[in-house]
Amino acid sequence: MAACRDRKRIQRLMTFFRLVLAAMLMSALPAHGADRTIYLTFDDGPLNGTSNILDVLAAEQVPATLFMVGMHAEASVSNKALVRRAKAMPLVTIGNHSYSHAYNHYRHFYSDTEGVVADMLMANAVLGLKPAVHARLPGRDVFRLPSMSKDDNSLGPAQAGREDPDYEFVAASGFYLYGWDHEWVHKDNGEPVQSVDHLVSEIDHLFGYGRFAKPGKLILLMHDEMFQDSFDGKTQLTNLITALKLRRYAFGTIQSYD
Repeated sequence: MAACRDRKRIQRLMTFFRLVLAAMLMSALPAHGADRTIYLTFDDGPLNGTSNILDVLAAEQVPATLFMVGMHAEASVSNKALVRRAKAMPLVTIGNHSYSHAYNHYRHFYSDTEGVVADMLMANAVLGLKPAVHARLPGRDVFRLPSMSKDDNSLGPAQAGREDPDYEFVAASGFYLYGWDHEWVHKDNGEPVQSVDHLVSEIDHLFGYGRFAKPGKLILLMHDEMFQDSFDGKTQLTNLITALKLRRYAFGTIQSYD
């Protein structure tokens, strides 16, 4: 009888300590609120991995922006179907990431102001987008929004001086331009570099000490090719979103960023 009472007492104490530990852990997590918002963005689709992204976004019911490349969108019947599927999802915004992605020759691309705009307008036509269009320029961390302007700090002064007119001209042609605050980096083959735990730790650190283009709002850059089946992409993205939810971050639509 005494042994039974002792076991129950121990069980009550263990339950009490578990509750205390849970409360301590929760108090250490980032506070939920509009000032701790993450904007999930994916570049370069539709590609292998886009379907997995859409599956996860539908299952987790979080908003995201897919900045798509016009040339990729019209490359195949399946890619066209992915664009239609994404456009039909209420929480997904399709953005313009150019038609050609500069063919990965950025200096040449940005030396022709009218060519940049023509390329972006061609992507609008392929993707079925009408102004004002949410857009991200290929290879450039540039913001041009009604409330802010920010250039790519990685460019040298000579190159930046040559490209500045492009940004203004593109913005004036019906585009809201978005850069990013942090990147989930990938290798040349698309494989993610940081683990989910490492990435979440980086995000926590940035919210604690970093400076964003807008206070309390982190635009996270990812690429569709990272979420292929060969990299267990669906699980990786699900784990990221789950971890951020547990840490009580909010998820924002790109429309709410400005």
